[in-house]
Amino acid sequence: MTEKATIGFIGTGVMGESMARHLMNAGYPVHIFTRTKAKAHTLMEEGAIWEDSVTNIAKKSDIIITMIGTPKDVEDVYFNSAGLIAHAKQGTYLIDMTTSKPSLAKEIYEKAKEKDLHALDAPVSGGDVGAKNAKLAIMVGGEENVFNEMLPIFQIMGENIRLQGPAGSGQHTKAVNQISIAPAMVGLCEALMYAKNAGLDPKEVLASISTGAAGSWSMDNYAPRMIDGNFDPGFAIKHYIKDMKIALESAQEMNMQTPGLELALAMYKKLAEKGEGENGIHALLKYYEE
Repeated sequence: MTEKATIGFIGTGVMGESMARHLMNAGYPVHIFTRTKAKAHTLMEEGAIWEDSVTNIAKKSDIIITMIGTPKDVEDVYFNSAGLIAHAKQGTYLIDMTTSKPSLAKEIYEKAKEKDLHALDAPVSGGDVGAKNAKLAIMVGGEENVFNEMLPIFQIMGENIRLQGPAGSGQHTKAVNQISIAPAMVGLCEALMYAKNAGLDPKEVLASISTGAAGSWSMDNYAPRMIDGNFDPGFAIKHYIKDMKIALESAQEMNMQTPGLELALAMYKKLAEKGEGENGIHALLKYYEE
């Protein structure tokens, strides 16, 4: 795939905007669509081409990346009569980077293949910081030859890029990621509250423990924001709740018990009910400050 390939990008939110920008800066013509046009204004000023429908994106693009909201949104964009499967050109590459259901990723792959379209599920991890710095971890499911064709595209947006297996494997891997984060965030919040209640300087505590076994990406990136009271979203609670529900549903389908995930989900739901859903996932600290 050459740099002349036209890329359609659907969903230019907190992460999608940065991802689309990297593709533009790499010399690709990028056509964008998002439900709220005003949110695409900055990218349009920088040269992105606005399309007023998913259908137009489908008709004009060689590669289409979706970074949208819920599995229902993904279904609508791919499967409705005005969607990608119905209107994409033969041979188009469809890359869903939304965190969605593994079963839905398999369905997209199967329906795309019937139309001679190439589908990959490629959810990401790294939050707003990873998106801005083009250092996302990208977990991919699909055919190896299609992955290899799209690898240069992925390398513009991320660093840790791995094919995990057939369709749905990228989404399963993202579920593993979200399950791992959930109890870790609970532990991080409890650790910071312990430091505070013990009369310690949290920043000094972090300086001591972050280079040892307690160290983590979440500690390095979220703990400083927690200490400063900055709960702006890199990744919003409302979206994480969606991800945890997907992971829990998938685990239940495999007859797995996930008590850590269930505890974290209940805590985040309580925060969302109190109006914290737009804040970042590190606002879990507020659960302990009540």
